[in-house]
Formats: sequence, structure tokens, C-alpha cells
Amino acid sequence: MALPLFPLQTPLFPGGSLPLRIFEVRYLDMIGSRHKAGEPFGVVCLTEGTDTRRRQSSTADGQASGDGFAREAFAPVGSLARITKFERPQPGLMVIDCVGAQRFRVQRSEQLKHGLWVADVELLADDAELPVPEDLTFTREAFQGLVRNIELKLQQSEQAGFEMPFLKPYRWDDCGWLANRWCEILPLQPELKCRFLALESPLMRLELVADTLDQIGFTMPT
Repeated sequence: MALPLFPLQTPLFPGGSLPLRIFEVRYLDMIGSRHKAGEPFGVVCLTEGTDTRRRQSSTADGQASGDGFAREAFAPVGSLARITKFERPQPGLMVIDCVGAQRFRVQRSEQLKHGLWVADVELLADDAELPVPEDLTFTREAFQGLVRNIELKLQQSEQAGFEMPFLKPYRWDDCGWLANRWCEILPLQPELKCRFLALESPLMRLELVADTLDQIGFTMPT
């Protein structure tokens, strides 16, 4: 599968919500054409570089190397992003909402002249639906508590425009869904989140989330 890529500082997990403001030239045409065709694009997590393409700093001898832009590199496993909302509030700006879909592994990638990355990718199997085991039910109960707190604060907030960061339906008793939502909000380094995303076992992913919650001393919300 040939796929245009959108490298970001953090990975996108299946079922996750991703709002984006698109203003870089390298993405405007790509996003417009993918939206028109009803096709997804790929989100990968940067291991070098930043979300916005930047000119490379001068080297010690005063010369910039390569094409003059800072090097970009990304993790080999990413997720498809399906566009669910598309707006053009002004020329040169797109505002979109996306949802994370199937994971993929990059087999070969190439950066085009104008900076867009394209890749040949292998689609990975969706997580098998596995019930949350008894010894990990605290991860479900803790996340339910967090969601209740967020919903309450949103109801009390006088500021408009804020929405729940998690998409319904909530699949409380599914290891993969629960682990993915925790991975989105835990204060983990991006490279560790990428390792979690690449795991084939959703149960192992949730077990590692549980270990992380224990390490950071997470307490149940009241």
C-alpha cells in the first residue's frame, strides 16, 4: 500500500482522536486530495525533527548540509488517519479532525522534493478483542474515573469549544482500546509510546500500562 505520511511528535493510536491545523505547503495538496478521495493518510512518530519543517542551522564552517532543511526520521510503525471533519477557514489553512485506524509498518520511504514523505507500507492486523483480566481491572476503573472527572469539568466549564478527548463508544472491557487510551495521556517519552504501539499483543500493552501507572504512583481519582 502506497501512503503519504504526516510525521508528528507523538504517535496516533487506533481509535484515537487527532485534530490538525494544516498550513505547510507539503501537506495542503495531500490532505485536500485524500479528503476528496475519501482515503486515509499515515501518521508516524518523529524520532528526529519537529512537526513543522525547519531550515537547518548552519554548521561550524557556516554551510548548511543537504537540502538546507533539518533531518527528519520516524518510527517504523504508524497508524492510518481517517478524516472525519474538514474545513477551510481561510486560504492556505485547513482544519481537520481525524480518527486513528489500522496500524502499518513502513517498508520503504522516500521524501519528495517539496518535503512530503511517501511510503510503501504493510498493514498490520487489528488488535484482537480481549477482555480485561481480573488483575488489571484497576486500569479500567481508574480510566472510568478520569473520564467522569473530565465530563464533569466540561459541564461546569464556561469556555466553549472544548470537547472530550476520547471518542465514543467507550470499550471499557477491551484490552487494546483501554491500553491505547492510556498511552495517549500518560506522560511517556514518544519513543516508548511508539514501542507500545508496535506491540502485537494488546494484553501486553495493557500490562505495561499497569506497570507504568504503578511506577508513577497513580492514584484513583475521587
